[in-house]
Amino acid sequence: MSTKIFVNLPVKDLNTSIEFFTKLGFTFNPQFTDETATCMVVSEDIFVMLLTHDKFKTFTPKEICDATKSTEVLVCLSSESREKLDQMVHQAVAAGGTTYNEPQDHGFMYAHGFQDLDGHIWELIYMEPVR
Repeated sequence: MSTKIFVNLPVKDLNTSIEFFTKLGFTFNPQFTDETATCMVVSEDIFVMLLTHDKFKTFTPKEICDATKSTEVLVCLSSESREKLDQMVHQAVAAGGTTYNEPQDHGFMYAHGFQDLDGHIWELIYMEPVR
């Protein structure tokens, strides 16, 4: 069995976050979804648990970081192409997210990203295939 990753992110409004990420093309596993949490499917081995603040607090004794003011984590996903990467950033902005920088073209790697409705930063990268 391969290792899977479950990233846990606190969100202020679970339903609004589900709507936002649905507009970006993500799906959710109903088996792990209730009024306090949902499991967003990123890929076969990558999942993001979107948790209400009250639910998130049951997993940690620490204060929840306000991601609009501080950064605790950067979520970075690879993309199939530059076009798909740009499309997701465009969809995120259209759904109410924001960008935090300009696209970065390093020749072998292209990167851009967005902030979701709670201020979490999602970096997207496309790596040129090695020839």
